[in-house]
Amino acid sequence: MTTLRETQRVEVKHKLSNTLRSWLPILHSSLSDLGEAMAPFVEANPVIEVESGYEENLEVKIHDRAISSSVSNSKIQYIEALTIQRKTLYDILDEQLEAPLFPTPISQEISSFVVANLNEFGFYEGETKEFCKQHAIDEKFFEQTRLRFAHVEPIGIGAKDLAECFLFQLDSSEISDEAYSLAVEIINNMQDIHNYAKHEHFSEVMHVLGSFKNPPNIEYQEESRQIVPDLMIYFDADDNIEVKLNNAYYPVIKIDTNYGVEHELISQKIKEAKSLVDALDMRKATLYKVGLMIVEYQYDFFRGGQIMPLTLQTLADEFGHNPSTISRAIANKYIACNRGTFAMKEFFTTAIDEDVSNAAIKEYLVSLIKVESRERPLSDIKLLGIIEEKFNVKMVRRTIAKYRKQLNIAGSSERKKLYQLGI
Repeated sequence: MTTLRETQRVEVKHKLSNTLRSWLPILHSSLSDLGEAMAPFVEANPVIEVESGYEENLEVKIHDRAISSSVSNSKIQYIEALTIQRKTLYDILDEQLEAPLFPTPISQEISSFVVANLNEFGFYEGETKEFCKQHAIDEKFFEQTRLRFAHVEPIGIGAKDLAECFLFQLDSSEISDEAYSLAVEIINNMQDIHNYAKHEHFSEVMHVLGSFKNPPNIEYQEESRQIVPDLMIYFDADDNIEVKLNNAYYPVIKIDTNYGVEHELISQKIKEAKSLVDALDMRKATLYKVGLMIVEYQYDFFRGGQIMPLTLQTLADEFGHNPSTISRAIANKYIACNRGTFAMKEFFTTAIDEDVSNAAIKEYLVSLIKVESRERPLSDIKLLGIIEEKFNVKMVRRTIAKYRKQLNIAGSSERKKLYQLGI
């Protein structure tokens, strides 16, 4: 005999499974794509009416204290920078993360991980070893899958550095067979490019290389700033930090519970509609919790300091999910604060030591390059010494070289040549 309690437990479990089925695509989508993610649920349900969150005035949706910033030009310019584009780089990439390039679940998970770990230039900088360990695969298989990005648009995206990015683009370029091998050699030895100047195919190679995208996401860099933040983090009148959801951009779901027809199908559609409302609420609750955790771990950043070490594993442990799920959840999500608008994934960095994140090292590295002598650019060894003294850490030269390549910064000898050319 079934008890009332058992019946209620089954009903709660059924409701939760329906909500979760709706929740995952809604959670993974960006705020600007939320309507598209909801479309399959809405179109098949006659009792749902949706009011778009984009119909209201943009200015009222961004909190004044999140807009005001000493580093931004003006309130109006900041609002214009939040203009919505129909398709972002991530939209374009997500459409390609399936068969035939990525036909299996693990290959799709690898490709999603690569996309979630692209830096601001479109280069891959994820923790491959950690991912392979968690998924019990070897790094060779991971690399074989990642290299399929050579066939993903925009070509060059997902490469580890500029050389690999150019090799991706070279395979898709119109270059003669005679010049191809020379191009490969030049790409792999960019610092010695002057040694190839007398080669008969040098002009052809340089013409082809000059057409390549550098960085690979260059066409989307402007669009990447034209986004809508999911969260606003600001300080109130009493100087207390506040985390606020961008609720005004969420679509409003209205359910017609008096549909006019009493039928089992209509009752089912009303239940599904309520599950969709629950899914939206779960999205808000999840991202709000993420925001609170970011504030807890990165409080100093919002006060003008540096981003501190924080891994996806920390967040995954808090939510009871694996890091790859969390990585997808924060992809395409943004936070507006007094220091600008930042992708959520920028707040998750690995540690150089207990108190210093690799993001802080990279930020300082860029600042050093910006003010270096154009006649005598800083070598990796000199950069290493300055950084070790600044942060009181021990590193090796190849780590500096790795960060430099991830930031799309040439070596000292090539930078000198570029300076001489006025670039």
